[in-house]
Amino acid sequence: MSLNTQNLSKTPLESLIEAEKKAIQLFSEIEKRNLIQTGKSEEQLSQEIYELANEMFGTTRHWHTRIVRAGINTLLPYYENPPLLRLQEDDILFLDLGPIFQEWEADLGRTYVIGNNPQKLKLKNDVESIWNECRNWYLDKIENEIQVTGAELYQKATDLANQNGWEFGGEIAGHIVGQFPHEKLEQEDKTLYIHPENHSSMLSKDKDGNTRNFILEIHLVDRELGIGGFYEQLLTGNYQ
Repeated sequence: MSLNTQNLSKTPLESLIEAEKKAIQLFSEIEKRNLIQTGKSEEQLSQEIYELANEMFGTTRHWHTRIVRAGINTLLPYYENPPLLRLQEDDILFLDLGPIFQEWEADLGRTYVIGNNPQKLKLKNDVESIWNECRNWYLDKIENEIQVTGAELYQKATDLANQNGWEFGGEIAGHIVGQFPHEKLEQEDKTLYIHPENHSSMLSKDKDGNTRNFILEIHLVDRELGIGGFYEQLLTGNYQ
């Protein structure tokens, strides 16, 4: 059976999960090779990640710009383009990568801490735990046949951020993802985002009648401390 025939036998969600598993392997290798080091620039780290993805998977395409944010830059959402920084001692940073594997998009975000600053370590832990709590809340609703709108899911993410002492740092809490290129992310079409103005069910079909698959992203910030954390991956799917 050819690779293309194998891919045809999979559902879009199964293909997305497979792509995401490769992205998770990429992140694991970043850690294993100790690429995150004091003194390295955001740009240098981004280039090293690009080369590593090519080495591991032959991946040279990324459906969105590779994001490496350190220090004060971690406060900023995706669409900002701040001056490049170098990683410092006792620093915090996050990676937001969108590699393409066999035409399927991955979108994975993780936070890292250099040193032992307790507030930064708390932020790193909280952003992951809030992602999981938000996802579990959503899945519980769906399993009980309760429709959830994008606005309701965004509000849940915001509430969890506030309950844990953080501000939610993003205008969205996620977006669609799919086969490259996925349905164009039009800012005026809020149904493509986990957004406070998306009052449609998350289970709404796209214009071709297909089920949409969403990325859930959590961006927490403390503007007084000048730090932010980020965590994202597929909203649905079994990662075991």
